[in-house]
Amino acid sequence: MASFQKRGPYQWRALIRRTGYPTQSRTFETKDEAIAWARDIESSMDKSIFVDRSKAERTTFNEAIDWHLKNITPRHKGSDSESMRLKRFQREESKLCAYAMANLKPDHFEDYRDRRLKIVKPGTVTRELNLLHAVFKHSARRLALLENPLTEVKRPKVYDERDVRFHDDEEERLMNALSTCRNPYIRPAVVLALETAMRRSELLSLKWNDIDLRNATAKLHDTKNGESREVPLSKNALKTLKELKREQDEDTVVSLDLRVLKTSANSLKHSFQRARARAEMEHFNFHDLRHEAVSRLFERGWEAIKVAAVSGHKDMQSLKRYANFKAKDLAKELG
Repeated sequence: MASFQKRGPYQWRALIRRTGYPTQSRTFETKDEAIAWARDIESSMDKSIFVDRSKAERTTFNEAIDWHLKNITPRHKGSDSESMRLKRFQREESKLCAYAMANLKPDHFEDYRDRRLKIVKPGTVTRELNLLHAVFKHSARRLALLENPLTEVKRPKVYDERDVRFHDDEEERLMNALSTCRNPYIRPAVVLALETAMRRSELLSLKWNDIDLRNATAKLHDTKNGESREVPLSKNALKTLKELKREQDEDTVVSLDLRVLKTSANSLKHSFQRARARAEMEHFNFHDLRHEAVSRLFERGWEAIKVAAVSGHKDMQSLKRYANFKAKDLAKELG
């Protein structure tokens, strides 16, 4: 039987002790609330369906995010981006983060979604909600969570279809702007992205001992899907790599850094953004180079399975999204 204790003019404590179960206690403003809670707990114990939610009631959302950042995020390929998103959420949503995990409801995140949509694009909000959903998912077993409130939150519709190909003199303008970059690795990174369809992370992890200049191939170990692949190198890619190799071999400072592109992801990102601004191409992102590269392979008449071998796509439907054909080229084929 539950016992009830009055703890001040506006507090009632319910206490349940039963053999085979951990002691349960909770404080309410009224005795009626305490009795109702105790009745539900004892009923679930009678039916052997009781779940101890004390950890979920003691653990705040902020603490759950901290645990996720320490134990889950480092295992992901996009750990830096994921970490920045979660830390921003902690800074800007301190009230939401103060809630106990057991007390968070879909309404809380629907409100967050609606507020956030006034600031950023729907695609960004969707990615953030999916990330928060993952925090709950990885905490569920540890905290005995009965449900994930993010599951019921409707994601905003994403209308992010846009033109991601070079047109007119855009490629020439971008290359000219890249030539003025102080960082000597930015232009080669763009050229290699266009010639190999590699992702930014793959380019930055590429090492000289992964490159076979004689057979014109590059071995990628650190890929998005976790599987290694070998990428063929075009004449232009080989020319760019040989120039980089010669410059690094002539460097009087002996370096133990075997990376082909000795620059950071952040430096590459910001240098590219400044270059595209000089070229008046703010609409074009670094990842769009991968779209351009894949589309060019298709335009050369490559079969999808060969293109996938180069790009690393496992899902042909995903690969299709990267194939953006130019209407003027298709018109030539029509005759």
